[in-house]
Amino acid sequence: MGTHVIKMPDIGEGIAEVELSVWHVKVGDMVVEDQVLADVMTDKAMVDIPSPVHGKVIALGGQPGEVMAVGSVLISIEVEGAGNVKESAQPAPVKEVPVAAPKVEAVVESKPVAAPAPKAAVCQGPMVARAADERPLASPAVRKHALDLGIQLRLVRGSGPAGRVLHEDLDAYLAQGQSNASAPVAAAYAQRTDEQQIPVIGMRRKIAQRMQDATQRAAHFSYVEEIDVTAVEELRAHLNEKHGATRGKLTLLPFLVRAMVVALRDFPQMNARYDDEAQVITRLGAVHVGVATQSDVGLMVPVVRHAEARSLWDSATEIARLANAARNGKASRDELSGSSITLTSLGALGGIVSTPVLNLPEVAIVGVNKIVERPMVIKGQIVIRKMMNLSSSFDHRVVDGMDAALFIQAIRGLLEQPATLFVE
Repeated sequence: MGTHVIKMPDIGEGIAEVELSVWHVKVGDMVVEDQVLADVMTDKAMVDIPSPVHGKVIALGGQPGEVMAVGSVLISIEVEGAGNVKESAQPAPVKEVPVAAPKVEAVVESKPVAAPAPKAAVCQGPMVARAADERPLASPAVRKHALDLGIQLRLVRGSGPAGRVLHEDLDAYLAQGQSNASAPVAAAYAQRTDEQQIPVIGMRRKIAQRMQDATQRAAHFSYVEEIDVTAVEELRAHLNEKHGATRGKLTLLPFLVRAMVVALRDFPQMNARYDDEAQVITRLGAVHVGVATQSDVGLMVPVVRHAEARSLWDSATEIARLANAARNGKASRDELSGSSITLTSLGALGGIVSTPVLNLPEVAIVGVNKIVERPMVIKGQIVIRKMMNLSSSFDHRVVDGMDAALFIQAIRGLLEQPATLFVE
């Protein structure tokens, strides 16, 4: 028998160390070639480390949360053959699994795409006990639906990936009747003395580091503008009715992307990256829009490249493709990096005002709040209009307050008169 030593691979981009996120094997396990042994995290992506050999795990080189140098011993596997130790300097190709890109506090509103769970999984008994502070996995739409129904999500068994609560789980919970729903009420008023220690590792550590770095390095300021989106919503509904069956349905996001592209022609300082160490601002002609997306592993920012050259439907298709890739763990490192400005939306949970954190090294992020119908006075008449706030943040080291306000007002004008989005 011999020992095959697998070292931490060089993942590229000059990375000298990575964080060991999770082990998928333990000492004593038998593994086969191409079986995933561990996940490690770089600045931009989660990476699977597969086994290049068949054998038995005899030693692990680190613990989850540990930062390991490239080239250090990751795992030792006992294999058949010569007794000499073989070092795997270049293990089997790693597989990228995207993780939250630098940033964000926003969610693209859209139901996650996942393989349908067997009906038996939903009917196992939808009520499940979770700790009071445990946050169940669920999309923003499901959370809003549960809120509207008066359901505590922590009591609902999730049938989706990783226990994610789906709309059908809410239906199953309600179908059980009030007898099951009322069972935990007494426990809800009982005193609790338990505590839970949660290590800040992996994706959560990376998000914390990015947030801390962004707030410490950039001079954040936010600007909120109210927009009447009645006209653009009417245009969207008309286009969906006329072309939705052949070209696909449009959400508001492609219109926002288009408005940003047009407004950036007059405010190129917003489409920029700031290297504060070199003291250099790089303004880009290309508009690479990062679109914040919620996934099971956290918030990601896939990038719609060259938005300036895309039609509404082209943007819509690309946004949907990237969002699905991110949620399904299939977005590449390139698809999660290289944005020049970010669009962040909380969809139906958008609230009234938010203060999004910049996606460094970018200098601007446009935040979208929810659409509400409100009475407005227009030409002396009270009318019902669809209103929406844009809550956007900027780096005051690069962007002046007046320019930020004028930029957002330009977007406002384009959306309130949507024909101007397409006038060259």
